[in-house]
Amino acid sequence: MSDPFDFSLIDAAAERLRSGGLVAFPTETVYGLGADALSADAVERVFQAKGRPAANPLIVHVTGIDMAATLVDGPLGDDATRLMRAFWPGPLSIVLPRHQRVPGIVTGGGPSVALRCPDHPIALALLFAFGGPLVGPSANKSGTVSPTTAAHVREAFDGQTALVLDGGACQTGIESTVIRLEQAGAGAGGGSSMGGGATILRPGVVGAEQLEAVLEAPVRFGPGISEAGAPLPSPGMLASHYAPRARTVLFSDWSELELFAEEADSASIAVLSHSILAEESDLPPRAILHRLPATATEYAAALYCTLREADAPGTSLIAVHRPPLPQYAQADSPEAAAIWRAVHDRLMRAAAPR
Repeated sequence: MSDPFDFSLIDAAAERLRSGGLVAFPTETVYGLGADALSADAVERVFQAKGRPAANPLIVHVTGIDMAATLVDGPLGDDATRLMRAFWPGPLSIVLPRHQRVPGIVTGGGPSVALRCPDHPIALALLFAFGGPLVGPSANKSGTVSPTTAAHVREAFDGQTALVLDGGACQTGIESTVIRLEQAGAGAGGGSSMGGGATILRPGVVGAEQLEAVLEAPVRFGPGISEAGAPLPSPGMLASHYAPRARTVLFSDWSELELFAEEADSASIAVLSHSILAEESDLPPRAILHRLPATATEYAAALYCTLREADAPGTSLIAVHRPPLPQYAQADSPEAAAIWRAVHDRLMRAAAPR
């Protein structure tokens, strides 16, 4: 964080949460819009502020394993406990059966709850000061580009809607991996793992190979996209999400960019590329180049901020040069491959029809 954070603000923020108010707080992934996870009224304010579909569940942030256990119906199970010990605090959300004390509005009406312990000193200080679990969806309007700085949050919400805790730029920059652990014989609603397997519902920086090493079992990938309306098993599964205002397209070859530029007519075009070979002189007229890092970790951290910069007034088209495919990075680094998979997921949804 650029300036030292004044931790005396935490007590005031916790008091606001106790009164049913909203607090935007930084995590290592993106900024979250926090509210008392056990208060249906407070959670409803989150849905209203974001304009979020009621069937889209929220991730519940906890201080650790002990708090997580109070929100789950039945025992955590060995697999959940092992994952929590290995990856918490960190960017992994685990979907388990919802205890009845968790309001149904939190889970979008579904039977499972996603739990995560964030790896950020401000987020953890807020959780401990509040003394209970907090919902924390991205602190932006639903479907738009997620916020990775406090300034991004303030673009969406004024001080009356949410108190904003400024922790500087988020280090990871994309949302957590979401994994569902299923009880043997359980249905799609999820459950504590007792031999039923594990499914990644949303990719993130914690990849399948890392999860398999802890679980000592294969990890599947879910369908990735769910239809709006029915309760969703995880956040981030709608086809269109993380989207700028301007139309967004993906291209692999520079010849494709010429075609998109022709469709944009006389309007301004923003081009995002990680390639060190990309030059301003290679771009179509009216195009502005926004450079992204070439490494997976740095690309992910910069993605949302760069999308926001590109989505300036007057820009009608954002063209994103496709980053490396995960399979090409796999041989060199499974960790990089996992991040590229998550990046591709976010870009696919940002460019999806709305």
